Amino acid sequence: MREIAARVPAAKTEFRGVRVMWRMPPALGTDRVEDTFVRMHRSADGILRAGIKSKESNGNKRSFADWRTWLSALRAVKPFVVTRGGDEIILSAMAVKTEKELSETQRSLWLKAVSAIELRNVGYAISLLQEILKQEPEFLTGRQLLRRAEVTKTKSAKKSFFNISMAPIALMRAQREVKKDPKRAVEMLEKVLEAEPYNRQANLVLKDAAVAAGWPEIGVFALRTLLEENSRDVKVLHELGRLYRQLGDHDQEVEIYNQITAINPLDAQALRLGKDASAHGSMKRGGWTQAESYRDLIKDKEAAISLEQQSRMHLTGESLDQQIAEAYALHQVEPANVDLARRLGALNEQKEDFEAAIGWYQYAADLTKGADAGLVRKASDLKMKSLEREIAAHEEFLSTHDAATELHARRSEQLKAAKGKRAEILIDDARERVARNPTDLQLRFELGENLFNAGQFREAVAELQRARQNPHARLKAMNLLGCCYSELEMLDLAVKQLAEASNEILSMDATKKEIVYNLGLVYERMGDPEKSVACMKQIYEVDYGYKDVAKRVESSYARNVPGA
Repeated sequence: MREIAARVPAAKTEFRGVRVMWRMPPALGTDRVEDTFVRMHRSADGILRAGIKSKESNGNKRSFADWRTWLSALRAVKPFVVTRGGDEIILSAMAVKTEKELSETQRSLWLKAVSAIELRNVGYAISLLQEILKQEPEFLTGRQLLRRAEVTKTKSAKKSFFNISMAPIALMRAQREVKKDPKRAVEMLEKVLEAEPYNRQANLVLKDAAVAAGWPEIGVFALRTLLEENSRDVKVLHELGRLYRQLGDHDQEVEIYNQITAINPLDAQALRLGKDASAHGSMKRGGWTQAESYRDLIKDKEAAISLEQQSRMHLTGESLDQQIAEAYALHQVEPANVDLARRLGALNEQKEDFEAAIGWYQYAADLTKGADAGLVRKASDLKMKSLEREIAAHEEFLSTHDAATELHARRSEQLKAAKGKRAEILIDDARERVARNPTDLQLRFELGENLFNAGQFREAVAELQRARQNPHARLKAMNLLGCCYSELEMLDLAVKQLAEASNEILSMDATKKEIVYNLGLVYERMGDPEKSVACMKQIYEVDYGYKDVAKRVESSYARNVPGA
């Protein structure tokens, strides 16, 4: 294992093509400069580890003050993220190559690729960007543009039912390379992502390979790509939270864990890690690792109060209004600052002023010209949340007021309109996800389900027929498909579909109850009360309280229905 020693205060060394400058922290004193040095080596997992020794430090022991000062100094050194781990400092190389750092040849290819994108010559742009990344894999901006080009190409490509994906084979090969040669694995994975940019497994392996290669920012990018496809994927969000913790980006870590708790308020791990990240972020911003006395931390009392409030995960009342006012004042100075617009959106969301929050998130998305899909999705999610609240308020009002009044009729119309808007948002979102990944049959089912709920039965049929091929969604898809046929007055097809679905389930579980109940309703519409009651009896024998089954079965005896 090769070891590199660098003396301070102004020692330089080359490691993996990156020039590193170590500066002696002034707090250590000039009389100790010659006695202190840094040792680095590359470990098997691709992480740089540095240990610090000094003649005045009693062997390997170091005081907390020394570690704190060194951490402060090393954090200023780019392109590494520095964290303290026991008796060593861990430095992770950052993928921060920019356009300015490209060679003349690479820059020429980059300009051609950008021009090709503008001219909608996506295929040519992809080939150019792939060539750049082979030469300079740490050029993150190039990788981001490559993925956008691949998504555009995938959306516009003609769909074929006979395409056989080679992704599983390529993924197995790439996974074997992650430990041996992570850089090679990253290159191999780009071939898979060219055809399937939202391939879940490929992006997760890309994250692992990038981190192993010492490019954690590319790992973040891979996870963010998956969240464009599904922002509610809790497993991916947890992975991203852990990666932000490794990078020391506590603000982003807090934001991720807030997203998880919004999806699942009972996720104890997310609540705990979110609080930890908030505390670490507060310490970092407040200078707790550098200050020598408490007095240094309260030089500006008003700023300290503001900082404390910002570090909290949930603000309320006056403190929340104060943060909104402060953020808005900064926004007026920098109206093109995306982060400020995003923060105003988050603060108004906490205040539950959804209309204002949606406006700020949309404003931030417009500033990025739609490049940040997370902002677009956030605005969409809040619109849905606002509509859900409006629908709940209308339903509560209608349940407690006289149906004969004019106000009741007006609120009924408003409820119908709100449900229509909700359906449109759900359908648009589902269509967009299917367009990104047309071979995902689970997404087909979700689109068909949303179309059915919106009353668009004819459009739902095609999606649900495709979704039947997914073993996990098959029975639910068949149930909805039978209901679609029933609504379209194709009662014989409805009976065939529902009966087939019922026969595939042996036990009378919740899914079979719903299927058999719907089958009974179809028989009733066909004018066959005997078969309808027979269906209801199957449910009655195991679940007396299911919907109105008991009433239907018992009333059939009073009417002397055949078979009763």
